[in-house]
Amino acid sequence: QLQLVESGGGLVQPGGSLRLSCAGSGFTLHVWSIGWFRQAPGKEREGVSCISSSGGVTNYADSVKGRFTISRDIAKNTVYLQINSLKPEDTAVYFCAARRVYCSSYTDDYNFWGQGTQVTVSS
Repeated sequence: QLQLVESGGGLVQPGGSLRLSCAGSGFTLHVWSIGWFRQAPGKEREGVSCISSSGGVTNYADSVKGRFTISRDIAKNTVYLQINSLKPEDTAVYFCAARRVYCSSYTDDYNFWGQGTQVTVSS
């Protein structure tokens, strides 16, 4: 069974940091492009970042550039999203998703999704 499992969310104060993990179960993540998305209450799911299957291409939404960093650990079959300088508007459920070929910021382009991890930024 192919699964993506996110972890690492939590409650953090503004300016704080978290590292989100997306672990693959049943398939090898590094042959897939992995995207991170987030969905705040009452809003549509939006693309945050993506790392290509080769690892050579990473991209970020303008709202997170310079604060978020995506990376992968092939040995651990895991993709990470390091999120720094958190703001209240970063509060959302964060999802990882997998697709073959190149990165995309469109949710419909992804074949597999994790269950999400909650990130809450509040003082």
